Amino acid sequence: MTRQIALLANPTAGRGHADQILDAVTARLAASGAVVEHLIGDDAEHALELARKAAAEGVDTVVTLGGDGMVHVAVQALAETEVDLGVIPLGTGNDFARALGIPTGDPLAAADVVVGNEPRRIDLGHSDDTWFATVLAAGFDAAVNERANAMRWPHGDLRYTLAALSVIRSWRPVPYRLEIEDATGATTVREQEAMLLAIANTESYGGGLRIAAECDPADGLLDAILIKPVSRLEFLRVFPGVRQAKHLTHPAFERIRARRIQASAPGVIAYSDGERLGPLPVDVECVPSALGVLVPPPS
Repeated sequence: MTRQIALLANPTAGRGHADQILDAVTARLAASGAVVEHLIGDDAEHALELARKAAAEGVDTVVTLGGDGMVHVAVQALAETEVDLGVIPLGTGNDFARALGIPTGDPLAAADVVVGNEPRRIDLGHSDDTWFATVLAAGFDAAVNERANAMRWPHGDLRYTLAALSVIRSWRPVPYRLEIEDATGATTVREQEAMLLAIANTESYGGGLRIAAECDPADGLLDAILIKPVSRLEFLRVFPGVRQAKHLTHPAFERIRARRIQASAPGVIAYSDGERLGPLPVDVECVPSALGVLVPPPS
């Protein structure tokens, strides 16, 4: 039976070269004998509508051509279905692709992973009718995202650097209340002040910030990361080291593995997969094996 692939593309991805990349990727997929349909959304809502329609009509694979935002859209359509997700990473972060060993910086190499058609079932996080594949941020990191989104200038990484410097000037430890269901099903309630709370399905966000380094996206658990109270100066010293996972040995770092976490705190906005989720409280659960993703063969 001929393989049916829906290619969900962000027309602004690829630094202005999306059309050429789309053509090249389409040719590579079609050369494998697949029938490839283009889904070009006007915005995220339209892209989600197209992805859901394709999945309902029985395509074998939905392939995203874009960044983690486009993956987030596709995940809403494909969670708990038998339609696999393929990823051609063209974003600035590409944390989801990196977590699963999908080549970044080489669209045709990523297309070859799709051609190889080796699915792996992974977990997803779920909160407030929204699925997430990478990390739900609910602290300093989310506040930086919120501030950066409100800025019109500058663009790129500098925007987030300036947003971080702006936020840290007035940031105070957040008084979280956490209701945690562990791997055995036992529930505990905890009150803890912290600089940030990150609930992770994969290890990184923000383009390689390995906040939950070594997180396993297929273990049936979420990794809740707390950075407990430190001075602003110490936090500014520690946080950049998250990219190299240097924070793992800091005494303020704590990892909690959980099936489900209810988190509340005043005045905190949550982001999942880099997209605005809304204010706390949130009720977050791990849904095991909720998504099939095409990944490179084992080495």
